[in-house]
Amino acid sequence: MERTFVMVKPNGVARGLVGEVIARFERRGFTLCGLKALRIDRELAERHYAEHVGKPFFESLAAFITSGPVVAMVWEGREAIRVARAMMGVTDSADAAPGTIRGDFSLSKEENIVHGSDGPESAAREIALFFADGELV
Repeated sequence: MERTFVMVKPNGVARGLVGEVIARFERRGFTLCGLKALRIDRELAERHYAEHVGKPFFESLAAFITSGPVVAMVWEGREAIRVARAMMGVTDSADAAPGTIRGDFSLSKEENIVHGSDGPESAAREIALFFADGELV
């Protein structure tokens, strides 16, 4: 079994989509191992999006992710990273297929409802950023 990190971003929380996102992962057969609502501060935003610091779009990315509460989750299942990314759809909602979270709910590339780890290394790093070992079941 593999674990992945998934986050409902501020616009997804504001639009009341947390339950929908959770339901999709549960229906797919994933196990929820950790969940918390929080506000991301600038320091955590820089650590979470470390690979984008200094890029032209980083400031707007950081402003968005710190603009309201998020819901951070850890999901476990067979090929969790790959399957979760397929369920979310591609980053740009204009290209996201209907039936994916972004294809069904996202209105823009920048504010695309959810974030998910893109590989085993980023999953481990992101899980550790948001959850202590004792917080996961």
